[in-house]
Amino acid sequence: MTDARFQTESGEPMLVLSGAGARPAAVALVGPRARVEATLTGRGKTWRAVLPLRAARWGGPELPLPSGAYRLEASGVEDAPGSIPTILLGPLRASLDGWSVRIGPPIDPAYDSGEGQDALERRYQTRPGGLENAVFFESFYGRNASCNPLAIDRELARRAPGVTRYWSVVDLSVRVPDGAIPVVDGSPEWWRARGASRLLVVNDWLRRRFERRSGQVVLQTWHGTPLKRLALHRPGFDPRRMAAVVRESRRWNVLLAQNPYAARLLGKAYAFLTRPIWVEGYPRNDVLVATDGRVPDGTATREALGIRADERVVLYAPTWRDDRDEIVDFLDPAALASAIDAVVLVRGHSRTLQPGKDAAGPRVIDVTAFPDTSQLLLVADELVTDYSSVMFDFSVTGKPMYFLVPDMEHYRGELRGFYFDLADHAPGPVVRSQDELIAALADPDTAAYSDKYAVWRAKFNPRDDGRAAERVVTRILDQGFVER
Repeated sequence: MTDARFQTESGEPMLVLSGAGARPAAVALVGPRARVEATLTGRGKTWRAVLPLRAARWGGPELPLPSGAYRLEASGVEDAPGSIPTILLGPLRASLDGWSVRIGPPIDPAYDSGEGQDALERRYQTRPGGLENAVFFESFYGRNASCNPLAIDRELARRAPGVTRYWSVVDLSVRVPDGAIPVVDGSPEWWRARGASRLLVVNDWLRRRFERRSGQVVLQTWHGTPLKRLALHRPGFDPRRMAAVVRESRRWNVLLAQNPYAARLLGKAYAFLTRPIWVEGYPRNDVLVATDGRVPDGTATREALGIRADERVVLYAPTWRDDRDEIVDFLDPAALASAIDAVVLVRGHSRTLQPGKDAAGPRVIDVTAFPDTSQLLLVADELVTDYSSVMFDFSVTGKPMYFLVPDMEHYRGELRGFYFDLADHAPGPVVRSQDELIAALADPDTAAYSDKYAVWRAKFNPRDDGRAAERVVTRILDQGFVER
């Protein structure tokens, strides 16, 4: 019989297994985006396995495991543990049922229901009193702390260190910037911070029936220049979707656009036509540009990923699909790595982070959970994408791009549609299969696309000069959205 219990030691959560007989060779807790190994003790009659419910990735600090389903793998152990109902373990919740373990965010069960969330909404959305000199940041619904909000956070912390900075996170596995305060989505602290902060900086829709309080300002940075049709421009007439789009955009005070093209389309797609649109370039791209003697350097990221300085790096970063939850399977990254003698980084969209699992294989590194895409753009020698807005960010670097689009007709005609013809304007080869991609990468002809690349950068990157965050924060401070 294998016994199990959850416990904490010095505030650190752990799962402890024990049993009779010979000690197992190995015990591990395995999830789609994380894995931890047990420390084993005991010889002969009994054994004990201690599994930390924390992990470190990419050279960062140890943090609680990401929420999700995990499985226990114990070699040489036949009897599964029993069941343990959900319990709070400080920075997370955990339950066990045989070989299955579920990790969740540390929200009191009393609040983890529709009624509990309604009560918190009433408490904090209508609370009396003034606003706090604070900023509430959220990136991709709290799945990570990244993108334009991260770059704005860094610049704001430098120039206005007295401003409190809250970060919305799905759980405490999400690393937030130094000096910032993580607040778990749906917790009382999250509701209070969102309702009390003078400024909200977000890059996607606000959720949970947000109502802007008097004096609050919402800066919507969005998360990319659009190729695919958005919001009111999506195919098919859906009155409920249209109403939701208009209701959402009315929550915003200011919209940030990377370039004039994006400003025009985002303004129309979100019926945001009479309020300010700041065309300042994207703060997230500042790290890609040399300014004031600073040279973009991906050395630290290469070291964190375990990539040698002389290795070729190809970043594969496709967008998500409306008709599937996980990353597309048009590419075999291990076969590509072997064929072109390169390390292949696989970066799924934020929407495929939780339902998917890490890609694996020789010289393949899944970086879907890596905190900041901009750092990956620094280390990549080439980008392979499809319809993702990452194409408009990577072009800041001037490095080669390739477009793998086996489903172009389906995506253009049935899923989303495009604002312009990618095949006509792409600043790199447009290929329909992995074999075509390998051939293009094996014998690159960058000169053939130099004119298209120059036109592309002039249209989409005129303000990506390394100072976008500086300009955005100057506007924030000059307009009194927060006090220095």
